[in-house]
Amino acid sequence: MAFQRQLIASAVLTALAAWSLSATAQTTSAGPTDPAALASTPSAAPAPAPLQPIVVTATPFASQEDVQVLAPAKVIAGDELRNKLGNSLGDTLSGELGVSASAFGAGASRPIIRGMEGPRVMILQNGMAVSDVSTVSNDHAVATEAATARQIEILRGPAALLYGSGAIGGLVNVVNDRIPTELVGKPTGTVEARYGTVDGEKNSSFSLDTSAGQIGLHLDGNYRDTDNYKIPGNARQGDTASASGRLPNSFTHETSLGAGISYVANWGYIGLSAATLDDHYGIPTDEMSFIDLHQNRYDLDTVVNNPFAGIEKFRFRMGYTDYTHIEKEQDGTPATVFANRALQTRWELTHAPLAGWHGSFGIQTEQSNYSALSADTGAAELTPPTRSTSFAGFLVEERQFGQVLVSGGLRGESVKRSPDSGSGLPGRDFSLLSWSTGALWSFQPGYGLGLTYSFAQRAPTVEELYSNGPHESTATFDIGDNQLKKETSHNIELSLQKTEGLVRWKGNVFRNKVNNYIYGRTNGQVDDTGAADPTGEFTQRFWSQADATIRGVEAEVSYNWNGEGLSSRVFADTSRGTLDSLGNLPLQPATRYGVEMAYKTGPWASGVKVLRAQKQDRLASFENYETPSYTQLDANLSYTQRLNGVKLTWFALARNLLNQDIRLSTSVLRESVPLGGRNFIVGVRTAF
Repeated sequence: MAFQRQLIASAVLTALAAWSLSATAQTTSAGPTDPAALASTPSAAPAPAPLQPIVVTATPFASQEDVQVLAPAKVIAGDELRNKLGNSLGDTLSGELGVSASAFGAGASRPIIRGMEGPRVMILQNGMAVSDVSTVSNDHAVATEAATARQIEILRGPAALLYGSGAIGGLVNVVNDRIPTELVGKPTGTVEARYGTVDGEKNSSFSLDTSAGQIGLHLDGNYRDTDNYKIPGNARQGDTASASGRLPNSFTHETSLGAGISYVANWGYIGLSAATLDDHYGIPTDEMSFIDLHQNRYDLDTVVNNPFAGIEKFRFRMGYTDYTHIEKEQDGTPATVFANRALQTRWELTHAPLAGWHGSFGIQTEQSNYSALSADTGAAELTPPTRSTSFAGFLVEERQFGQVLVSGGLRGESVKRSPDSGSGLPGRDFSLLSWSTGALWSFQPGYGLGLTYSFAQRAPTVEELYSNGPHESTATFDIGDNQLKKETSHNIELSLQKTEGLVRWKGNVFRNKVNNYIYGRTNGQVDDTGAADPTGEFTQRFWSQADATIRGVEAEVSYNWNGEGLSSRVFADTSRGTLDSLGNLPLQPATRYGVEMAYKTGPWASGVKVLRAQKQDRLASFENYETPSYTQLDANLSYTQRLNGVKLTWFALARNLLNQDIRLSTSVLRESVPLGGRNFIVGVRTAF
């Protein structure tokens, strides 16, 4: 608690310092200072037109997605995001290049980037960690809502230099602009309602922004309710004794509400936000358990422009998360209570060009208290109460050398795991070092050749170190190893792209060598005490280590994509992960390729997408189920009109039109949990 009070005190002092610095910043900033004049400045203008370049906010220089050096980026926004929106973050992003999903039913599905999942893929909300427990197990939902997002950013490759060792495989940043950073001249926002046939989905969401003088205000919310979803055949392929028609216990019910307020002036802004999320969803396994999830989140964000000579921007962010979920048995009896309370801070300074170099440096801290306890006795059911603290410093720089843009960065981090003294388990300290260097050569206008090398380290998580008990929802008996070493990743990537003209394309080739890769190795059936039992309800899973190599290729070619008239896109991705001398990594994605066609004319927009996934038979030594190939056919149609100045879009979406039995090779439930069958979604959304 002393450390927590110290961080809160630091946050208050930093915020007050930012406020006092504003006087200096105002004397050096151009533009009016009174609220009436401020409302007429460019900062109060409506949002940029959709055709303007999309900016990646999770990078140090907020640059466009086609000029990234440290990590290739993809940004999903606007109508594209709304058309891809699913019940979970993994479902929403699973069609992107190099991205699959863990697919643990409709309620819980986490993005998997280039075959890396869990703690190697960091989930951010507005640039700060979500701080849920979705990294612990695939049955745990990600505690952020895509339906209220303005855009979602994917950074493939190690982004550890900026956000921590958990991003060794990449990161996803959900941007909802909950803390206003600019003033709007009049209320603006979006409202959407939709209905889906495969699960009786009823979903409505909204996002509103307004201002009063120099005060910016924001409000957003979402409501989603779905029944058990329909499946094309049997839950277990070819097993007529298993469920058919609908997948039992695959329902979801989720609500979220968030609000933010900020003071915006020429010198920058300072703002606060608060949000709450409740999620109730079923686990489609034989145990028929379900999860009740609740999270409260509070954030502070302040930016001071030109605070003093040589510094372009000072930014301070702080986030506090209070997360709890209860895993309940079929009759509603609470079994295990998972809790995580986390406080994180981030100080960042962007300096003016120095000897041609432009960059950012800063400090990041985090303290979390995690536990997985028996709801009945309060004893450590799976993982003992454990406090984790981290302290990191980072530096990222870039410079233009003629036609070559060069970037480099360095991050040092200290991580400490301290289990409860009554557990008898040892604490662990890890010193982590990460660095990256890369270059993008624009050898012709609109063409770029990039090469990046990254060295990144990750500390073992609490559950990998200290788990020792049954996990009802996954039907596994997890056993950690408190002597695990840190992971070390050596990633090299070559990219080639064309970013101008009607025809555009890009390709990425990568190879990631990971020393001391941590993975779950299964070893037969046990009872609830961990004793061997061929008829036991739990599969024993050990956290183990071995050196691993992941390599792959991603490519796409587009014509007039998102333009008027006819447009098209062809894409493919493949990756393979192996454990040195031990065969394949588990849960590896299938090779995929596909084509999209779209047509826009006036108020009408339409599209069709065909995705083909090949059979995945590259199994780990302890896996025995090969996922079959499938073809997924999706389509969309929309009509947009204006009524009294309000943009109104009527839309219809069709997913899995062929009603294919789709099983993802990246899901631990692939044998018994297929994706939903044919689904028609209709809805309307407004923007004003």
